[in-house]
Amino acid sequence: MVDKVIRIGNASGFYGDRFSAVREMLEGGDLDYLTGDYLAELTMLILGRDRIKDPKTGYAKTFLRQMETCLGLAVDKGVRVVTNAGGLNPHGLAVALRELADHLGVDAEVAFVDGDDLVGRAAELGLGEPLTANAYLGAFGIKTALDAGADIVVTGRVTDASLTVGPAASEFDWSHDDLDQLAGAVVAGHIIECGAQATGGNYSFFTDLGNMGHLGFPIAELAADGSSVITKHPGTGGAVTVGTVTAQLLYEVGGPRYLGPDVTTRLDTVELAQVGDDRVAVHGVRGEAPPSTMKVSLNHLAGVRNEITVILTGLDIEAKADLFREQFLAALPTAPAEIDWELSRLDRPDAQTEEQASALLRCVVRDPDAKKVGRVFSATAVELALASFPGFTMTAPPGNGTPYGVFEPGYVDAAAVDHRAALHTGVVERVAPSPLRTDVPDDPVDEPAAGSTDWGPTTSVPLGLIAGARSGDKGGSANIGVWVPDPDHFAWLDATLDVDLLRLLLPEVAELPIRRYRLPNLNAINFVIEEVLGRGVAENVRFDPQAKGMGEWLRSRPVPVPVAYLGDAHPSRQE
Repeated sequence: MVDKVIRIGNASGFYGDRFSAVREMLEGGDLDYLTGDYLAELTMLILGRDRIKDPKTGYAKTFLRQMETCLGLAVDKGVRVVTNAGGLNPHGLAVALRELADHLGVDAEVAFVDGDDLVGRAAELGLGEPLTANAYLGAFGIKTALDAGADIVVTGRVTDASLTVGPAASEFDWSHDDLDQLAGAVVAGHIIECGAQATGGNYSFFTDLGNMGHLGFPIAELAADGSSVITKHPGTGGAVTVGTVTAQLLYEVGGPRYLGPDVTTRLDTVELAQVGDDRVAVHGVRGEAPPSTMKVSLNHLAGVRNEITVILTGLDIEAKADLFREQFLAALPTAPAEIDWELSRLDRPDAQTEEQASALLRCVVRDPDAKKVGRVFSATAVELALASFPGFTMTAPPGNGTPYGVFEPGYVDAAAVDHRAALHTGVVERVAPSPLRTDVPDDPVDEPAAGSTDWGPTTSVPLGLIAGARSGDKGGSANIGVWVPDPDHFAWLDATLDVDLLRLLLPEVAELPIRRYRLPNLNAINFVIEEVLGRGVAENVRFDPQAKGMGEWLRSRPVPVPVAYLGDAHPSRQE
């Protein structure tokens, strides 16, 4: 007898992902479920502003457009759809989907999960007065809706992995006690939740992969014990390897304990193995009791933001920047609450093109009062066009500024959240939190493991010649996961890449709090850099506001690497 396996695909990693992916996944091969992740911290802010303008909105309208041509296809193929596209208004999206199904003549049962929206209770829960306040719900509301026979389940804010855990829990009838199984599904869900990032997208060693033209989206084949195989439809671009899966596992994580509302997943127990072309087995995952509190995504409107970027060309770049800053600040009628300057020295001596001879001076301002950073700010820059440094020009005409928000996490007792599943039958069922919830200890910050440091002769080369990295945002913090494909290189990585070296390699973060965690089962080290993104992505405080390129910056920095690790083709091996 063959053990039952279910195939869960993903067709969206963010609001704005490939529109055709839903159809591609439905037509590309067999699936039991199709998931779509449309929500991020920034997305909730965008949807919150939409809801202010029109209370009937607040959901990801792209998903509804995708269903206009794919709802019938999904039903015909027996593929059930689970998505968080409901955003701030899962009921509104469910109504729109039912109307669409009636219009198309498709018999589809639509359910929705809500209770995550806490904005009306934010003050009493000690969360202040945010624009949006959404608890990260778990998978058991989705399970309840699927158990009742829903073909489509729309949710508001759930953990991204819950889109995968819910179908698995329904199919295998897991309960809150099945911690290892739930943890295994969380890992599978985390791997596929960001779409093509599991099949070669944003992958450090992309040049080692074959067809990178039109990447396929990932599929998790889940078994009853929580183990899985990550794959993709045949004939699609990209690849599924231990490397691509490792990279995604390190994305936007912290320490070994990965907290969720249904289970605390031990990332330091994950085992990966290549078991075929584009097939990676995931097994050995252990789970522990979930925390007693539930995380809440809080977004606040903070004011208005504006910026200008001035081009400085040729000689005396620093003097030109100083002159413009001095003139501009003196001419501003009223100083904004925040003003940040950044000079990017992209110029080079004896440049062959004007662009290569130019640097960029960026000025970003923020203030609760739109007047202070609107036309007054823009006009001050324009009025200096003929009265400042030689060669004055700007990258784009200045504008009026745009509203911006800030993100912060909150936490509430899980029992205070009214998690509900509104079934297609009209019945609303309340979903109790895990009875196992407890106080979860913080992961200890790691130091390099003691051991041999005799690696033989070394040579200074970019870290990325032997190590991959993936970085991302988590509120105002960023993480950089660094791993080595060769397990024999991990002891060197562990002994070498400590917090002190990271500060030297990335001077921008030298003064910030940094936590380091070891994940030897993945041949990886993970760093969490606090405060580097200010108060979240929407505040846009960095050149790379989501820290997506920070890992690649780290890989470009030279470190002393053992010559023996570099392969016979490297010049240092031929001396």
